[in-house]
Amino acid sequence: MSLTLQDIQHLLGERGSQQYGLEAVNQREHALQCAHLAELAGESDELVIACLLHDLGHMIDAQKAGTIESDMSRDDLHQYNLLPFLRGILPDAVLEPIRLHVDAKRYLCQAEGGYFAGLSAASVHSLAQQGGAFTEVESRAFLRQPHAADAVRLRRFDDLAKTPGLVVPSLEHYLPRLEQLMLQTA
Repeated sequence: MSLTLQDIQHLLGERGSQQYGLEAVNQREHALQCAHLAELAGESDELVIACLLHDLGHMIDAQKAGTIESDMSRDDLHQYNLLPFLRGILPDAVLEPIRLHVDAKRYLCQAEGGYFAGLSAASVHSLAQQGGAFTEVESRAFLRQPHAADAVRLRRFDDLAKTPGLVVPSLEHYLPRLEQLMLQTA
């Protein structure tokens, strides 16, 4: 079953009020900050919306499990669990960076000295659950995938989108862009 615009609004509006794992922001704050950073950087509508939706899989996982919050004690594979709900309603330029954003973290840990040291404690914890840093061979394979560069940019915004109390545009600011992408894909 594909999500509707109203479903996405509901997830981010209601489920988004839950804490974002061990971070100092909730799910909605993280999503909005991530999208805002992409927008400030002049990224495409597709990447801005990918930033907005990249962790929606955590909320879907919690909803399917009938819990209030997602279980951050295990890797919930949120980057994959979301895709069936968005496939067919959004283009690959949105879906693929979402699918690859966890691998982008694993890539950056291998490829950039100092990247790991800049991760939050929660991100270090989830990295261990997600398989740790890539090997050089895995990093090369990652880079050959379409949209890998977009996933790396999403990842960098993701890493920065954890500031308590940061004032950013509301969800309503992004809805026309999201709706336009959905209409173009339908």
